Amino acid sequence: MTAPSAHADQTTSDGRATRWHGHKERRRAEMIDAAIEVIEEHGLEISVQLIAEHLSLPRPVVYRHVGGRAELDALSRQRILELLLAELLPALQSDGTLKDAVRGAIGSYLGWIEKHPNLHRFLGDAAPQGAVTTLGGAGRVVSGQLADIFAASLARFGIDPARGRPMAFGMVGLVDGVVTSWRAETEAVLSTEQVQGILTESVLSLFEGNARSLGVPLQRDSLVSELLVAPDAAPPPGERLR
Repeated sequence: MTAPSAHADQTTSDGRATRWHGHKERRRAEMIDAAIEVIEEHGLEISVQLIAEHLSLPRPVVYRHVGGRAELDALSRQRILELLLAELLPALQSDGTLKDAVRGAIGSYLGWIEKHPNLHRFLGDAAPQGAVTTLGGAGRVVSGQLADIFAASLARFGIDPARGRPMAFGMVGLVDGVVTSWRAETEAVLSTEQVQGILTESVLSLFEGNARSLGVPLQRDSLVSELLVAPDAAPPPGERLR
């Protein structure tokens, strides 16, 4: 009988390692999903024990796959952030007007908060300094997307695209500050629809004010698709966008 070659042993070993790694990743994903479900139900007062009970598993098994509570919190925030951005980012690529896009993005954010208040609180809860898997992390991602859109629009008119970045972060900061303050109220004075209207008008005013100061003929009824036309296909700077 021919003895198995070293190559065959290595192949078998690699195959087992790959399958085991895949199993661990699936188990970890299940535990993160369970953690999010527990947060939805119990709010910030969660524990590894609650997650283990939710999965009908011994607590040491959870620790084996996700480490300690700090790691579990970080992984959960990362997943929640992904869920939030999946709803927000498509709204920034509206086929309608600038007003449609702004109102849609703000509405998507407020709607997500209404559906997932505990996840929103968990994202905004204190996290290790410098962590990007928080509500601030979501703001930075959205701001970056907006900055790219602004840069493309400014480039059409021969304006330094770098000007778009502070504009984008300022607008997102405004929305985040208003929403955080509103959600912190014990008894909300304003309805979701009122907050959406106020924020939509405020952000559009910032858009138009910045555009006016830069000599860009942008208005709230400008089409988003026209704002993103490549610079060499853009109309003359004096031509008004509709």
